[in-house]
Amino acid sequence: MKTNRLLAAMLLAAGLLQLPAAYAVSAAVAKPLKDASDLVRAGKAKEAIAKLNGVTGSGPDDTYMLARIRGAAYQRMGDNGAAAQQLEAAFATGKVPGNEAGTLAETIAGIYAQQHNNAKAMQWVEKAKADGDNSAGLRQIQDYVQGSSGDYGQIARDNAAKVQAAVAAGRRPEEDDLLRLADAYRHTGNKAGDLQVKEQLVTYYPANKQYVGIYLSDIAGKPGFSSRFSLDILRLRLAAGNVTSAADYMEMAQLLLQAGLPAEAKTVVDKGYAAGVLGTGAEAARQQRLRDLVNKNVVDSKASLAKRTADAKAEKTGDDLVAIGTEYASLGQYDEGIDLIQQGIAKDNLKRPEDAKLRLGVAQLQSVKGKAAGIKTLRTVQGTDGAPDVARLYISLGAAS
Repeated sequence: MKTNRLLAAMLLAAGLLQLPAAYAVSAAVAKPLKDASDLVRAGKAKEAIAKLNGVTGSGPDDTYMLARIRGAAYQRMGDNGAAAQQLEAAFATGKVPGNEAGTLAETIAGIYAQQHNNAKAMQWVEKAKADGDNSAGLRQIQDYVQGSSGDYGQIARDNAAKVQAAVAAGRRPEEDDLLRLADAYRHTGNKAGDLQVKEQLVTYYPANKQYVGIYLSDIAGKPGFSSRFSLDILRLRLAAGNVTSAADYMEMAQLLLQAGLPAEAKTVVDKGYAAGVLGTGAEAARQQRLRDLVNKNVVDSKASLAKRTADAKAEKTGDDLVAIGTEYASLGQYDEGIDLIQQGIAKDNLKRPEDAKLRLGVAQLQSVKGKAAGIKTLRTVQGTDGAPDVARLYISLGAAS
């Protein structure tokens, strides 16, 4: 046996093997191996196989190298069966360098995945993982095999673990991991898990309007979610660019009028007209009547605002102050609105304290100087009726704006 540094360097440059700087092969196989690897690099895989016909070597080092080159040649030829057989034989020699074992196992797993031999593919996936391979390529092979086998329960467990590990480490979960997890939950009928992953997609990828739209459409169906947050969902949809129909604009404006927020209703109607969605078609006259009503309510509301504010301050409960403060915020007078909502909360006599915190957080979030305070307030919102879900959405979408 002798050290053949030239062969090791040549194989490394070819990208066929990642070998140590010094690797021992016998003199009898050194030249055939070099010639064969040169032929593989030149795209002449069949000639490479022919060059190694009858070459057997004299020990495990030779056997390993011969099997690796033959495996590479068969891969180039598209003969995956022979390639897998040779690469497995290389692994069996025990001569695979430690820093290459995971990559070689991944290659074998990929070959078996292409052959739809799921059992063998997963066997080598696990071998690659045991040898320290945690590459994106290996994860793709694993997910492909599990998906093609219909083992969505395992896909869910694996991807849930990846997502949880990322969150625990303070990292944003990989988008593909979240999508695979959501798909697995859908296949296994885990509606709660599916909705949770959709929220995570919005949280970590808020710029994706498709994710936002899907989650905002689904969240209303969450068990216990209160219909009084319908207006918030429409607000969030509008902010995310997911309000596009005349019916949505009309519904939102009407809900805002009912909530005593005509200025915000006017903003919504004006956006609908500016977008060319309102004011055209068979419903144009009805839409104009709504616009006229909104404009009238804006004038009337502003005229009575000072008196209503004074009356709210005189009340024993803080609900009217919270409502008045929210109205000020809708007019763009955020400092006044925030102060009044805080006064209402300070009375400590509210019908829905968590809703009041939600209104305060949103007003702070909209204020140029209160974004950090808004996020802090919204994170304190509690309950089981959807208030915390809505608060988290305002944080995600507000932070992205």
